[in-house]
Amino acid sequence: MAKIRVLVVDDSATMRSLISAALNRDPEIEVVGGAGDPFEARGMIKTLNPDVVTLDIEMPNMNGIEFLEKIMRLRPMPVVMVSTLTQAGAEMTLRALELGAVDCVGKPADATGTQEALAEIVTKVKTAARASVRTKADAAPARAPRKDYMPSGDLVAIGSSTGGVEALLSILQQFPETCPPTVITQHMPATFTASFAARLDRSSGAKVTEASDGAVLEPGKVYVAPGGATHLEVVRSAGLRCRLVQGDPVSGHRPSVDVLFNSVAQTLGDKAVGVILTGMGRDGAQGLLAMRKAGARTLGQDEASCVVYGMPRAAFENGAVEKQVSLSSMGQSILDLASARR
Repeated sequence: MAKIRVLVVDDSATMRSLISAALNRDPEIEVVGGAGDPFEARGMIKTLNPDVVTLDIEMPNMNGIEFLEKIMRLRPMPVVMVSTLTQAGAEMTLRALELGAVDCVGKPADATGTQEALAEIVTKVKTAARASVRTKADAAPARAPRKDYMPSGDLVAIGSSTGGVEALLSILQQFPETCPPTVITQHMPATFTASFAARLDRSSGAKVTEASDGAVLEPGKVYVAPGGATHLEVVRSAGLRCRLVQGDPVSGHRPSVDVLFNSVAQTLGDKAVGVILTGMGRDGAQGLLAMRKAGARTLGQDEASCVVYGMPRAAFENGAVEKQVSLSSMGQSILDLASARR
């Protein structure tokens, strides 16, 4: 099988060396070049024709966002953004994901985090090589929030990973101020989820926040699981509430979609709608099946509109998905199932 050909773009020679060495240690990957700035990278992309580019966000002459825009306009290809895990880095990375970058990974902050961060880069490069690249031109047209939605009292639970930034923006822009209480687990670095919730909030008729322990689940509000140290669950305690639970990764992730979906199945039974979106792996498949067995309605994103048809495929193949839906129709489909008119 042909190796995945990777171009590493970073203004730091040390970082290029670290990333290249980690990638080259994987037998499925070959680093074909390293560039110190976007101008050098542009020539290398033309001559080397890499399968995947890793791209630093903060560089001289032209930052990674500007360069990514040019790549996605002139030669769309899988790009993994390498970003500092800071507030400013989070904002720029979210912009990159909206522009069509497949995924993001944090730069090693210190020696203790270096090996873990480099291992994550290897994983995400391999995922990117299998991804369907989507540019802004491919995005579903923006839709206004639905005006005629009538709440039924159901809760909506959504799980997503690679490609989820675009997918969730597309869906939540259709949610009105009266939307069902909605909980989301999106695989994302810990320092990014607050910025992501704020970005979703600006795009939606609903109020979107990062979930906090004990937060009351209310209509018109959407809660995004914090990345990092906890899982998000839904519990009944003087009403429905978010609960953040310490624990090991489940299905390879923390927070885990399976943990969220299992808690919804146990707490709400048939008073819920479960949705599995684009992402690599199997997280969410078992939990969505538990929701469907408990009587909940369930939806899966279809293959054609996924960046990575991994999580939705696993859920469809194990019988968890009642219906597959394109991303452009997903927001309306969710509201239809959670409507008092259904």
